[in-house]
Amino acid sequence: MSQWVCSICGYVYDEEKEQIPFEKLSDDWVCPLCGAEKSAFFQEKEENHAAVSEPIHLDAKMKELSAGELAAVCSNLARGCEKQVQLEEAALFKELADFFTAAAEPVPDADLDHLWALIQEDLTSGYPALSQAAKQASDRGTLRICGWGEKVTRILESLLNRYRKEGEAFLVDTQVWVCTVCGFIYVAEQAPELCPVCKVPAWKFEKMEGGR
Repeated sequence: MSQWVCSICGYVYDEEKEQIPFEKLSDDWVCPLCGAEKSAFFQEKEENHAAVSEPIHLDAKMKELSAGELAAVCSNLARGCEKQVQLEEAALFKELADFFTAAAEPVPDADLDHLWALIQEDLTSGYPALSQAAKQASDRGTLRICGWGEKVTRILESLLNRYRKEGEAFLVDTQVWVCTVCGFIYVAEQAPELCPVCKVPAWKFEKMEGGR
């Protein structure tokens, strides 16, 4: 008997306790805590990520961010300032986020396949590279951000995969909730009591209008 762990929220499926092998669960079974698919689980005896055998060398060239990317950065900074009760700074970052949002152009190729490809790129190269660089710099703050960000991206992967399989039926008679602290997305009638990623209470979640 094995134990299977959700890579997003840490929920443990114990085969001995449940009396049903994990592989025997139906394909549409999801994590009872965060709603992730079976594919988001890994056996506890196995490492979730392959060890990096060699240092990852990052491109030293700086990237020019688009207005949409700058809006996202400023919005996240505003959230961070709110959490630290830096309300004046939070208001300034929100003002910048609103400015860049208004200036942002429509994203080309904004379809499910393109979004899926971007998610896979983040999971296979983006987060591993950033995490490795943070470890080499002993940057605990960035490592924590990587941990949260990767889990949030994995739930996006899981939810998008479910949407690709079920279509609009996936969102019927339910709501879409987003954690205002870490960005975790939860699809259910009510927000979770605690965020599975950053552990903030339900009132930190915002309901996305038009999520039905």
